[in-house]
Amino acid sequence: METLIPIINRLQEVFLTVGAEIIQLPQIVVVGSQSSGKSSVLESLVGKDFLPRGSGIVTRRPLVLQLVNVPPLAERRLQENGNGVKQNANSYPGIKADEWGTFLHSKNQIFTDFLEIRKEIEEETERSSGGNKGISPEPIYLKIFSPHVLNLTLVDLPGITKVPVGDQPEDIEAQVQEMILSFISNPNSLILSVSPANSDLATSDALKLAREVDPDGRRTLLVVSKLDLMDAGTDALEVLLGRVIPVRLGIVGVVNRSQHDINTQKSIEDTARDEQAFLQRHYPSLASRCGSRYLARTLSRLLMHHIRDCLPELKRRVTVLSAQYQARLSSYGQPVEDHSATLLQIVTKFASDYCNTIEGTATHIQTSELCGGARICYIFHETFGRTLQSIDPLGGLTELDILTAIRNATGPRPALFVPEISFELLVKRQIKRLEEPSLRCVELVHEELQRIIQHCSSYSTQELLRFPKLHDSIVEVVTSLLRKRLPITNDMVHNLVQIELAYINTKHPDFTDAAQVSASVNSQQGMQDGDKHWKNEKVAEEKAPVAGFSSPVKGQAINLLDTAVPVSRKLSAREQRDCEVIQRLIKCYFLIVRKSIQDSVPKTVMHFLVNFVKERLQSELVGQLYKQNLLQGLLIESQDTAQQRTEVAQMLEALQKASNIISEIRETHLW
Repeated sequence: METLIPIINRLQEVFLTVGAEIIQLPQIVVVGSQSSGKSSVLESLVGKDFLPRGSGIVTRRPLVLQLVNVPPLAERRLQENGNGVKQNANSYPGIKADEWGTFLHSKNQIFTDFLEIRKEIEEETERSSGGNKGISPEPIYLKIFSPHVLNLTLVDLPGITKVPVGDQPEDIEAQVQEMILSFISNPNSLILSVSPANSDLATSDALKLAREVDPDGRRTLLVVSKLDLMDAGTDALEVLLGRVIPVRLGIVGVVNRSQHDINTQKSIEDTARDEQAFLQRHYPSLASRCGSRYLARTLSRLLMHHIRDCLPELKRRVTVLSAQYQARLSSYGQPVEDHSATLLQIVTKFASDYCNTIEGTATHIQTSELCGGARICYIFHETFGRTLQSIDPLGGLTELDILTAIRNATGPRPALFVPEISFELLVKRQIKRLEEPSLRCVELVHEELQRIIQHCSSYSTQELLRFPKLHDSIVEVVTSLLRKRLPITNDMVHNLVQIELAYINTKHPDFTDAAQVSASVNSQQGMQDGDKHWKNEKVAEEKAPVAGFSSPVKGQAINLLDTAVPVSRKLSAREQRDCEVIQRLIKCYFLIVRKSIQDSVPKTVMHFLVNFVKERLQSELVGQLYKQNLLQGLLIESQDTAQQRTEVAQMLEALQKASNIISEIRETHLW
């Protein structure tokens, strides 16, 4: 199982090259308050002074620390120069030091002086976070090779702080806690909670944050630091035995170097000896289960077992993501090689999708709303049809209008019969009302044909979406074609109404009311005494004023230029009969014309607009776009598409490398 941690380190490096966090790898996250001894604990694990020191918040960026156990320099030289011994991956040729470190941001540079490592950490922190004590979530990746360390992966986070100092933002506490939670929320991480022994564990901020994401303590290991700084007469025995706060993975006590030890440059080896002596004196029963060396072994063991438990899910996750990214990469297509063939393919596909959407045979059919041919059908038979049906044949006509038209049609001579010209004048006025809804029908169909362009652009081949200039050009060509056909179709629909107005066909086979009205009028006149009826009407007309005009008062001057003032009165029997005759004739003929318009307008729109566009679309697109001087410009990929293809390809490569690394693990390595 010792090979599991190096494998996880390799996986971490693979995914770091693409800046991805989609895979949550097993790691140990170190959490603690400021001055809790986190840095001393980490340095004791490495055995070297390499972390920045100072007052206030020193760790201002996450430090991902990979510890790699390597053979000593003498042994590596034997491997390199020994007779019959092949050089292997672990021989590290060319490095003449027992211990060294490398950074991901300067991978080719090798640091053999750990003071230089400290300086590089400080400078890299300044480059990202500035000099105002602010924090940054961007990690620093450090790998340390040494024969004195165990294979481990740890993440050192900024210490929990309460009060901002210097130029720190007011919400520095919330920023630090948010950063810590983002790391320890990873279910594959182990939480190394560092709390000083000279403070109450019940008030430990590190344990509080750990409990938020790990309430059962299954992933938490507690380190009680600064055992030697407890008040006289007190000890941490109850805490170390887990009787105060139980922690599932255990509690380990350590003794940190004091500031005096740091100032006098006391070595880590001397500190380790003094730590063991202190534990033997004060905690003899727990000395074997405390101390920095025991902590290192415990962390290595816990991490290996944790990796073993996480490995099946990790392998499944890598496999699933590989399939997903492979599908995404396929959707972006390959870089264009044959521009002519690519353009023809895209244009043909778009034209086919456009026509199929109108015909209702498209692959992508919407279920939320009508579109394409179905919406055009709805416009013809529901919207346009209902609008025509709602028009009243006699709407806007009053009896006074009808009587006035009759009198105007007779001129200076009184009429014995209803003049036919008055019927034509009035029915034409009503027929004109059919033109506006007919033109509106054309407009609605035109708008739907425009919407189909966007529909096909959204659901068409991904190839079209790769080339924004080609997409815009196709939209422009189709829009131009529709714009040219719109006035032609409007003229034809306008002519349909004008044709009906040009000739009022009173001999139309369906215009049966004309004969019925004439027979009815003759029958009524024959049943009455003509002379008496005529005389009575004559007397009534002499007594009554002319319809539409008021009689002058006796003694009042008559001005013939006065405008006629309508009067409200009861119509005579003859006037009533004449109005009814005209109304029946207008209604009958209007219904005939409305039926004709309701049938002819959809046919006209389909012929002059919809079918024309369907038949000419592909040839128009090819004629406008398939030109040698345009091919290169039209088939330029958008920067987003090219960048996304590159990113997806890199991620897919990383996932494939990760899959190969995981496949190196044999079943025997897990036990």
